[in-house]
Amino acid sequence: MSRSRPRAHAVMDVDAFELLFDETRRERLASLSDVAGRMLITDLDDPAHAALLAETEVLVTSWGVPQLDAERLARMPKLRAVLHAAGSVQHIVSEEFWARGIRLTSAADANAVPVAEFTLGAILLSGKRTFTHLQTPHDATWNAWTARRIGNVDRTVGIVGFSRIGRRVVELLRPFDGIRTLVSDPFADPDAVAAAGGALLPLDEMLPQVDVLSLHAPALPATRHMIAAPQLAALRDGATLINTARGALLDHDALLAECRTGRLEALLDVTEPEPLPDDHPLRALPNVAITPHLAGSLGTEARRLADSALDELAAYIAGAPAMHPVTEAELGISA
Repeated sequence: MSRSRPRAHAVMDVDAFELLFDETRRERLASLSDVAGRMLITDLDDPAHAALLAETEVLVTSWGVPQLDAERLARMPKLRAVLHAAGSVQHIVSEEFWARGIRLTSAADANAVPVAEFTLGAILLSGKRTFTHLQTPHDATWNAWTARRIGNVDRTVGIVGFSRIGRRVVELLRPFDGIRTLVSDPFADPDAVAAAGGALLPLDEMLPQVDVLSLHAPALPATRHMIAAPQLAALRDGATLINTARGALLDHDALLAECRTGRLEALLDVTEPEPLPDDHPLRALPNVAITPHLAGSLGTEARRLADSALDELAAYIAGAPAMHPVTEAELGISA
């Protein structure tokens, strides 16, 4: 059943709205829905918005949206859909949210694109030992050990987590015929992994085989410090660890101990805590590169997130199924 211009509002902080919604996307939101003169709401608890929220059918959310708990949902009795223009929705949902049967979508697929692209670049650059050699004088002498460790031929990449991003990284690596890709994920289908260009293995079997280990698992209680001292010790000498997922997946003390010996290299786009303190010893190591959470959608890339949510709004209005729905069961194994 199609719907005509539902009452909808964007709920996020001002910076997020200005980043995601340029003039073209604001015009599209206004054309698809009735914003009742208030396109952006930054505070769902402001009594001044009570009358608007009482008639609201759709929320387009992003960074800065609070949890939709029972009290807030009670102010929105007509709410039927929440279209999240960002990745994780863990912080939004509540028991009452699921009980109401509200349609929930995420732009996680759109957000996966730049993260996978960043990871691909990091993998290829790590093969050239780029992060270490940024610390090396231009005229440094290459020794036999260093020379043997350089290159992207006869290299094996290990992907931990066949998530949206992990799958994309496997697919992006496929054209590089010098790279073999292995995947570890207890929930992955071996046929799906093979179709993407990888081979599925248990983590303990994969670790000793890889030259690059790239983390793409969700941050859940079960995955906290899933890469710790035993897993790092299993990596071959000269391996590089890349984390563009969540800092909690990695035991940073164990990584520090390994990297201090010079045995491993690391590129950390996420850390625990984030950011690391300025005096953290990992920052002083020449074989550890730390970037400030650059992999996700930034700048113009963020407009993909708005486009995803607006496409979901169009589908909702047309009475079509959600393109990227999020269910309560799915959140048990995803971010």
